[in-house]
Amino acid sequence: MFAVKYRNAVINKEWRPTLLGVIGNLINESNCKTIIVNGVEDHVHCFLGLKPVVSVSELMKTVKAKSSKYINDHSLTPARFEWQEGYGVFSYHRSLIDTVYNYIKNQEEHHKVHTFRNEYLDLLKEFEVEYDEQYLFQAMI
Repeated sequence: MFAVKYRNAVINKEWRPTLLGVIGNLINESNCKTIIVNGVEDHVHCFLGLKPVVSVSELMKTVKAKSSKYINDHSLTPARFEWQEGYGVFSYHRSLIDTVYNYIKNQEEHHKVHTFRNEYLDLLKEFEVEYDEQYLFQAMI
């Protein structure tokens, strides 16, 4: 999961499906398998099968750079679009594929009730990840 950097350059509902498709294709082009990509105006979730020869950091670097370039090349936002530095990565057992898929599929409904900040902090707690407030996504502070 990764987040939008500036609030005046958010992921618009009109072109969001195109962007999510671009991100899915970028994951597949990196020799990984996209299961689902979905998100809301301020962040995106990518559920994928990671190949052992692909590093998470290189995959995220490529996906974030090329997807933001796509948004800017097509002038989809009034201001320059950027993703925030960093990302969250969590691993799930195969038995939870359907659960995680449905959770990501229903992001719009989920975020009518829960903020991105709460969602992210809940995941950090669930996975027992210690964190420093200064390293949280900027929009969360």
